[in-house]
Amino acid sequence: MGATSPDSGDLILVEPARSESQVAVVTINRPEALNALTRPMMVSLAAAFRRLDADDGVAAVVLTGRGRSFCSGVDLQAAEEAFKGDVNDPAANPVAQMELCRKPIVGAVAGFAVTAGFEIALACDLLVAGRSAKFLDTHAKIGIFPSWGLSPKLSRFIGPNRAREVSLTCMPITAEMAQKWGLVNHIVEDSQVLSKAIEIAEAIARNNHNLVIVYKSVINDGLQLDIKRARALEKERAVNFYNGMTKEQFADMQKFVQGRSSTSKL
Repeated sequence: MGATSPDSGDLILVEPARSESQVAVVTINRPEALNALTRPMMVSLAAAFRRLDADDGVAAVVLTGRGRSFCSGVDLQAAEEAFKGDVNDPAANPVAQMELCRKPIVGAVAGFAVTAGFEIALACDLLVAGRSAKFLDTHAKIGIFPSWGLSPKLSRFIGPNRAREVSLTCMPITAEMAQKWGLVNHIVEDSQVLSKAIEIAEAIARNNHNLVIVYKSVINDGLQLDIKRARALEKERAVNFYNGMTKEQFADMQKFVQGRSSTSKL
């Protein structure tokens, strides 16, 4: 997919999108430490997503980790530097930048996604898990407070009782449990995790890029609301979307539909 560009001493790798696929790949590259995050890595990962969001040549992003772990959380040897004083700094918060990224993010998780790594996985829009994947919240065991969204998100994804058990007992969620509970989209062999995630991202990238961006936004924003307000939000944005379309855009839509009909493809 082209040459990789280094971030934070090659610990965060960004593989730029090829013109034909428009999928970028971000790799957490500290396998000897199970991809534990230092503060410079956190800043670099956050910056990578800001850049990819602004890059018109990128339609979707895949996030993965090198080696036996997706991400084992924050490096506790540097915990004070990572946490104290500026946990609200969005420039150092990869989860905040992932949530702000308009492009869909597909997580490719093999091995451990622990605590902050679990929160990073939850910030992805879709997840592909290897059979070795384990999602683990160790905040209660280690004595650190969650600040990247795990406590509100997990209960909404898997239900409050399951979330309480996972977080308060530090019970690992296996790949099979995660799929059963709706946390991951696909389980594949570990060797196929990245290729499957890229396959999904490329399928997204083949669609109308602008519609994908606004569709992701209305889905994610609607999840913060009750169903009545979410439906009202969808209606409001639909009206604005269609009112903003030009005659040329409507004509292009009709040509696209006619072309699909003539080839009998959906």
